Amino acid sequence: MEIWTLIAGIVAGMSLFKGFDYIKNAEARENEKRIFQLVERSRDIIYYCETKPVLKFKYLSPSIDNLLGPGVQVRAMVNGHTPVELIHPEDRTILEKKLSGKLDYSQPIIQRWRDTEGNYRYFEEFATPIFKNGELTAVQGVIRSIDDKMELQKELVYKAHHDGLSGLANRLSFENESSILDELEDRPVALLLCDLDELKYYNDTYGHRTGDELIKETSKILRTLQNEDVFVARIGGDEFAILIKDQQKYHPQDMKKTIQHKLAGYNRYSKTLNIMLSIGFASSPSSVGKMNELYTLADENMYEEKRSKKRSS
Repeated sequence: MEIWTLIAGIVAGMSLFKGFDYIKNAEARENEKRIFQLVERSRDIIYYCETKPVLKFKYLSPSIDNLLGPGVQVRAMVNGHTPVELIHPEDRTILEKKLSGKLDYSQPIIQRWRDTEGNYRYFEEFATPIFKNGELTAVQGVIRSIDDKMELQKELVYKAHHDGLSGLANRLSFENESSILDELEDRPVALLLCDLDELKYYNDTYGHRTGDELIKETSKILRTLQNEDVFVARIGGDEFAILIKDQQKYHPQDMKKTIQHKLAGYNRYSKTLNIMLSIGFASSPSSVGKMNELYTLADENMYEEKRSKKRSS
């Protein structure tokens, strides 16, 4: 990245000394021309912007039009406040700090800019402040598109917190939610633990692909219950958890009946799979310091229901 800072500095120098005598050496002028062509052809945005006496770009590479849309370069050269107009509202403070000299310029600057189609795109910037008599007078830098990088990061975060087979939140995500309720947010909570009764039978009799289909179909049914107060996760091979963050609004007994009703409807029309769940639940008017106890109690109730089915069969 140092080379781009050097190039930006050279471009800045070319702009600052415009009007002075140019170096008359032909070789030096040719080198200057080559550097300028390199800057002009760069895919990254290279700029030099004065902050005093007014906000004004002395140089802005044409690559900005490729990234944000046609006409942005001309618009910004005419109106130095264009960046303020295009930056995402949540990132405006970053821009203000950069232009006032209050930013840590040694760190990359992550920000979002609106393109001509109204979409916000992610960029990473390396900026260098220019001071005169202790006052910030200009900023120069290189800005690179990182949309692909941010999309990959979002995908990795999603995969880290979701089960690949069912698409539901995984155990890690469930434990994070439980920890928040146990330590930070005091809510009237309930927890339902659900265990697939016949998963081993389907795996042993029809193969694991059929067992996977049983998990997927069960997940689809349980996902219909999810909302801002109901969190659904697959926490094990045949085990699911339903965390109710407001049991006054969604009573666990009613939730259990709803699940059983949905399973009965599915089984009535399914020609290949029959979904059977053992469900145990526990609740508390306060979640802080209670989540481990709720899990243990719900787990015991779930296995008691499973044992009861075996005794009656």
